[in-house]
Amino acid sequence: MTATYDPTDPQYFDPADLRVEMDRVFDLCHGCRLCFNLCPSFPTMFGFVDAHDGDVHKLSDAEQGQVVDECYQCKLCYVKCPYVPPHEWKLDFPRLMSRVHAVRKQQGATARERLTDQFLGRTDALGTISVAAAPVVNWATGTPGSLPRRVMEKTVGLASQRLLPPYARQRFTSWFKKRKLAAASPKQAGAVSVFPTCFVEYMDPDVGKDLVRVYEHNGIACSVPEGTKCCGAPWLHTGNLEQFGQAARRNVKALAAEVRAGREIVVAQPTCAYVIKKDYPLYVKGAEAELVAAHTYDPAEYLMKRQKDKEDSFALRDEFPGRELGDVPNEVTYHLSCHLQAQNIGFKSRDLLKVAGVTCSLVSRCSGIDGTWGYRAENYELARQVAAPLAREIQAAGNDVICGDCHLANGAIEQETGTKPQHPLQLMARAYGLAEDG
Repeated sequence: MTATYDPTDPQYFDPADLRVEMDRVFDLCHGCRLCFNLCPSFPTMFGFVDAHDGDVHKLSDAEQGQVVDECYQCKLCYVKCPYVPPHEWKLDFPRLMSRVHAVRKQQGATARERLTDQFLGRTDALGTISVAAAPVVNWATGTPGSLPRRVMEKTVGLASQRLLPPYARQRFTSWFKKRKLAAASPKQAGAVSVFPTCFVEYMDPDVGKDLVRVYEHNGIACSVPEGTKCCGAPWLHTGNLEQFGQAARRNVKALAAEVRAGREIVVAQPTCAYVIKKDYPLYVKGAEAELVAAHTYDPAEYLMKRQKDKEDSFALRDEFPGRELGDVPNEVTYHLSCHLQAQNIGFKSRDLLKVAGVTCSLVSRCSGIDGTWGYRAENYELARQVAAPLAREIQAAGNDVICGDCHLANGAIEQETGTKPQHPLQLMARAYGLAEDG
């Protein structure tokens, strides 16, 4: 048995060794059951093991496979499980599931699986083409259940009923290079490099724009790194460690240069921030990956760290004309996404909005998207079931405005509630009275 999640270990891709490790982990999970309500994998696992009178060794490959397929890598095991490393039992369920996917890939995948993986994994190529042809692409893909969407489901495996975010007509980095510089702040209070992620770069550049506006309004100089692309999460979540390694090494090199130049890394999407902080050091290794991870922040995390640093004279500006004009309500519903919770940084966006006098009603239910899992046709119905409690809690909160840090989760919230959430930095920008484009 090898309790390893390191793909360079000689035993990592050994199917027999993997089976022994899965039996060990499933036995521990079955005896604990603390994660019974986290995701479908656990109740499915417990049901199968119970049906075999508690003997995990009797689980069939198909039964174990279903448990793996229903794990959508929310990472909340790291928040709830008492046995994660460095505990002596070394129970790391999410990375065990990643190991299974990696072994599956090595053993061979179906043509349909390979096509879906390639479609969802090549985010930069797809984004570049789709921004250039945004009106046509959005027309073709913007209506769930339409003929083009049904064709996409049959060919590339993307759920035809899933609400997809539209593509922007201008990339975030294009705007950044052409933008009119903001008026100089009374004081310069630091410098950051904004890693936009695919979502901000191609789909929702307004989030990146407002992030830059809020940071510069508070005296923080912003730049964008050269040479970065997708963080590689779609490859990692499907077990394609070769493609993920290529993406990670490219980004580590580019981001390490930013850190050595004196800039912290601010990542506008929780999933991508998690991958850079937690997965790059494990799968890429080395001093540069550790350096980048140690200097990577969620947007609100960075601001609140500076705000509360006792040895730092930095303080957020506290004039909020937008609040006085009613552009931002007194209370909003704030969704705490899974991949933000898994970073164990606290509720930084809530704390940031509190600076502007905004009270948050917290909702921490999973959206059922988690990377690309909820976009795949075979997972769509189960993903909607996972998201149902989230929708109920949002509706029960009764606020007109919903906000959340995760672009993926926000899309699911819009599908389930009919209301499009805003990013917390967008609310801060409006509270500061910073104008949107147009």
